[in-house]
Amino acid sequence: MALPSATDGIFVPGQHKNVIQSVGATRTLLANESGSLCLFDRAAGNVYTLPVPIVGMQFEFLTTVAVTSNAQKVITDAATTFLLGCVTSGELAAAMDVFQANGSTHVAISSNGSTTGGLIGSRYKVVCVSSTIWTIEGVIVGSGTLADPFATS
Repeated sequence: MALPSATDGIFVPGQHKNVIQSVGATRTLLANESGSLCLFDRAAGNVYTLPVPIVGMQFEFLTTVAVTSNAQKVITDAATTFLLGCVTSGELAAAMDVFQANGSTHVAISSNGSTTGGLIGSRYKVVCVSSTIWTIEGVIVGSGTLADPFATS
């Protein structure tokens, strides 16, 4: 018996990553969606809210449409849940910088389509390591004079 192929229109068992399209301006992620790739796919911006932290959960974020208004933002579930880590920021004319989330005040990363990132190809990952900390690492693509994308709200 032959195994089904991708051309049969049937899912072939194996490694699979759930892909979440924004479908609107805001989306609260669920714990059972851990492991998903979340797309920033609206020129008018997207805001993803992380679920209540459970150690081991992780989410990846990828910009497929450059933001032209509002922001592409990931925010934690509460003012007492923080981001810790860093992202490398690259500018199209070859400038580079590294911005750090301090783990004690930063609850969001927000890209504006220019100085704080949000251009196509930006990609980062968050991993929950405690009941109050999500680590973050990745690369954001921006333009102009690069600025810190991490925020306290």
